[in-house]
Amino acid sequence: MSEQIAPHPKLNKNPRVLAVANQKGGVGKTTTAVNLATALAACGERVLVLDFDPQSNATTGLGIPRSTGAPSSYDVLIGAAMLSEAAVPTAIPGLFVVPGDVNLSGAEVELVGLERREYRLREALLFQIKAYDYVLIDCPPSLSLLTLNALVAADAVLVPLQCEYYALEGMSHLVRTIGRVRRALNPRLEIQGVVLTMHDKRNNLCEMVAADVRRHFGEKVYKTIIPRNVRVSEAPSHGKPALLYDFKCAGAQAYVHLASEVIKRERALRT
Repeated sequence: MSEQIAPHPKLNKNPRVLAVANQKGGVGKTTTAVNLATALAACGERVLVLDFDPQSNATTGLGIPRSTGAPSSYDVLIGAAMLSEAAVPTAIPGLFVVPGDVNLSGAEVELVGLERREYRLREALLFQIKAYDYVLIDCPPSLSLLTLNALVAADAVLVPLQCEYYALEGMSHLVRTIGRVRRALNPRLEIQGVVLTMHDKRNNLCEMVAADVRRHFGEKVYKTIIPRNVRVSEAPSHGKPALLYDFKCAGAQAYVHLASEVIKRERALRT
C-alpha cells in the first residue's frame, strides 16, 4: 500500500468530482461508489475513489486494508498529506483509492472552530485531481460536516436511492440540503443523477416507489436500475467489487450499464 500514484501522461483539464451521497444508511451508497468506479475504469476512464466514511467500507471493498498507517482521507482533509501521497492503486487498472480512516469520525470536532471549515476538502483537491477523469467521493450516511465538505468540493451529486417508502422521505431532506449548499457555498452543485438500488421486481412497492421517483425527478433518474443481488452482497467480504467477483451476475452488469449512462450524461454536459 506504500506505492504512490504514478504521474499520468495526459492531464485532464476538466476532471469531474461526484459526491455519492444519501444521508440514509443501507441504500447501497458504498456499493454504488465502488462498483460504478470499477465499471468506469473498465471503460477506460481514470478514476479516484475518495473514501470519506469513517467505516472505510469503500476501502476494504476495493481490496485495500484498513489502518495501515499510510496517509488517508483524514490526513488529506486536515492538511497533513497531499492527495498524491494518499492515493493508492487498486487491483483494477486505472482505479485508485484514498483510504478511509476511523479518525474521520472525530474530524467534525477538529474542524468546527476553523475558518472556511466547509471548504477544507475542496481546497485539498484543488490542482490535485488533474490525473483523473472522475473523482467519486463516498460520503458518510449523514448530513454531517464531512458530507458538507464533499458537497462543497463536488461538481455534482449522484444519489443512490433504495426502492422503499422511507427512502423517499430521506431524499427530500437531501434535496433541500443540496439547494442550501448551492445557494450559500457551491453554486455549481447539481444532482447528476438518481440511481434506484436494491430493486426487487417481484415487489409491488418497489415498482410503485420507482414510478414515484421518476415522476418527481424525471430524466435525472437513470434508466438503469440496480437489482437486489446476492453476488453483489457477497463481493465486499472477498475484498472485491462485484465486477471482479462475478462479472456475469445481474448486479455487476447493471453497474456496467450505469457507467455507460454516467459517461453519456457527462459528455452531453461538456458539449
